[in-house]
Amino acid sequence: MTLEKRPLALTINGQDIGPIDVPAGMPMIHFLHEYLNLTGTHFGCGQGICHACAVMEKRPDGTLAETRTCIFDAHYFNGKSIVTIEGHATHDAQGRLESLTPVQQAFVEHFAFQCGYCTAGFVAGATVFIDELKRAPIRREHLEAAIETALDAHICRCTGYVRYHEAVRQVALATPGCVTD
Repeated sequence: MTLEKRPLALTINGQDIGPIDVPAGMPMIHFLHEYLNLTGTHFGCGQGICHACAVMEKRPDGTLAETRTCIFDAHYFNGKSIVTIEGHATHDAQGRLESLTPVQQAFVEHFAFQCGYCTAGFVAGATVFIDELKRAPIRREHLEAAIETALDAHICRCTGYVRYHEAVRQVALATPGCVTD
């Protein structure tokens, strides 16, 4: 018995991938791990509930969306552009870290993780949230509720929520145009 394979082509972390023949129905999280060795995005619940597997999707209109990779098969992403946790920071030509994104830096400063298993999903969700604020700023008094809503679907089994929220608040307040008085 042979698995049915179909071609897949997409952009991941700014690099064009494929076309590669990938088994039909293979979850994207497995494609990332097994075909590309991008293992920073984690498999959590396998049901799309915990968001540990979330990546950022860059839409054609320039907006960002958070997309779960455990419930969508790899072919759902055909022709799309995504960013995994490995693609957030900038690296030099030799692959050495140059700089973290503001969200990543704030997470480090606030030690906004314990075991780190859910962190990749939180980085994706927080980055999408900051992008949304840049496009549609909110009043300062609504920021806490907006952070809670934006990160509500993310599950941290170590209960690091307070630190994640503090880090996202810091980035939102420090990024011009995200919050109004």
